[in-house]
Amino acid sequence: MPFHLDTFLPYLLSVAAHRTSARFSALYATEAGLTIPEWRVLAHLDHSGAASVRDIHNLVHLDKSVVSRAASRLELAGLVQKEGDQEDRRLIVLQLTQDGRALMQRLSSVASQFQAQILSELGADGPAFARALRQLGPGQPDG
Repeated sequence: MPFHLDTFLPYLLSVAAHRTSARFSALYATEAGLTIPEWRVLAHLDHSGAASVRDIHNLVHLDKSVVSRAASRLELAGLVQKEGDQEDRRLIVLQLTQDGRALMQRLSSVASQFQAQILSELGADGPAFARALRQLGPGQPDG
């Protein structure tokens, strides 16, 4: 029996993730000029509050160097501020500035509208698909 990549679930998930990410990144790039790593850093900080580059790296699945470069660009843009960690001087802690919080408020609306659009495109299968992705996604061990 030959192997068919176009029916292999990991491949289909990868393609769907890439296409969905590209569609969404076009929206926030137009709205705010952000890259994917910058968006992920801002979104994580908006959700969790202050966090280290190491924490963000672990949670958003980007290399530490990518997170660090994104954080530096966001700091230059006045959207995040960096401070040394009080307990571990080797860590840099990031947090949103007032401008960063205001931008995330605008982008949260864009993200909500995009999610509603994706769920609409999925139709009746949308809620089950979202549940299945949560089973495979964040919080699950990498394999």
